[in-house]
Amino acid sequence: MCPYVERSDGRVGALRVRRGTAGTIAVVSALGMAAVLGGCGATGSSDVTLRLVAADYGDSAAHSSKKYWDDLVKDYESTHPDVKVEVSVYSWNDVDRKVKEMVDAGDAPDLAQIGAYADYAAAGKLYPASELLSIRTQADFLSQLSDAGQWKHTQYGIPFGASTRVLFYNKTLFDKAGITPPTTWAELAADAAALKDKGVKYPFALPLGPEEAQAETMQWLLVGGNGGSGYTDDIGTYTINSAANVSTFTWLKDDLVGKGLTGPVAPGKLNRAAAFAAFADGQVGMLNGHPTLIQQAAAKGVKFGTVPMPGRTGKARASMGVADWMMAFKQNGHRDEIGDFLDFVYSEKNVLDFSRTYGLLPVTSSASNAMSTSDQAADKALRPFLEELPSTELYPVGKTSWAAVSAAVKQNIGQAVAPNGSPSGVLTRLQATATAADSSTTD
Repeated sequence: MCPYVERSDGRVGALRVRRGTAGTIAVVSALGMAAVLGGCGATGSSDVTLRLVAADYGDSAAHSSKKYWDDLVKDYESTHPDVKVEVSVYSWNDVDRKVKEMVDAGDAPDLAQIGAYADYAAAGKLYPASELLSIRTQADFLSQLSDAGQWKHTQYGIPFGASTRVLFYNKTLFDKAGITPPTTWAELAADAAALKDKGVKYPFALPLGPEEAQAETMQWLLVGGNGGSGYTDDIGTYTINSAANVSTFTWLKDDLVGKGLTGPVAPGKLNRAAAFAAFADGQVGMLNGHPTLIQQAAAKGVKFGTVPMPGRTGKARASMGVADWMMAFKQNGHRDEIGDFLDFVYSEKNVLDFSRTYGLLPVTSSASNAMSTSDQAADKALRPFLEELPSTELYPVGKTSWAAVSAAVKQNIGQAVAPNGSPSGVLTRLQATATAADSSTTD
């Protein structure tokens, strides 16, 4: 393969500076360029086809991620005639399974944009990011996202889309109840009680159903106070049944669910999509939400506000962040072409286009800075989420056991707040599942 260089105009030419396979920087001097490029084509590749499997972020066929990728690929191929990129887009319900089936069949794609990377990294199937990306591109990622993309201190997961969670509240319902957004759990419960007195169907929507219970759970664990640390401690050991976490779910069970403040559907049966739809229909007073709820609620004319999720006694130590991941498989050996394409994907323009189209946060510093200083209304609406991003904590996606733990949380956490449920018992069983999954995997 021919080397590449980043030109002063920021575009990628036939020679670019990148790290070598041993982590060193490979640089070709101008004097030796003719010899190095002898016999090479303009792009350093010859009739290569890259296959990318991607997740669909759209909420309709007209808004599908397929359109985003079609436009981006068309732009890329116009200046790279010897490289073709074929993109297959699947729903989030299917995309992880589709990639797994391809890998298991010995037919891995060149690139996959899905929810988790650690299993493939541990199996030795992925290129490290340092062997793919230009130094400029890799340095541009937000540090907490790059760190979350590491397995055994090497980055394999390349962040693609990010979001944070804030507390959404219905301004109209709050005005009718004569209340203000909460800053503590006691205020949150009092506001929910006031909303209930005014006949609000879901004073506080608590979606602990299997669709995305792992997210709602982590949000509460992080704001639980008294040492609440999410699913793991600072060294990555699962602490699901810590005293702080048990206390958090006991409060949810007794002070919200037990007092009828979470609505007519049991939290363990309420999915995120249904909760968001109810908020957009004006039936929810408060809920934890991510940026896509902005467009959904605005489309229905709901007047809403957002504030940071309150901690037990005040501002929470951290809130939850979520990132999805791009990864490159080694099977087909298209390292140089993959790296060149990814440098294009992660240009400031393309990252901003994706983030603005689907209401997600940029994963690079350059695009994040551009969004935070933009006068566009859509960008301004995302600023509360951007402000949360530096203090967020992500799922323990670098642990190969996380997929099994997440699935167990989705299926079981709702029982912790059920009328006859035991927060301590449920969290202890989940801890046992996590410990067993950890011992049977390689992190």
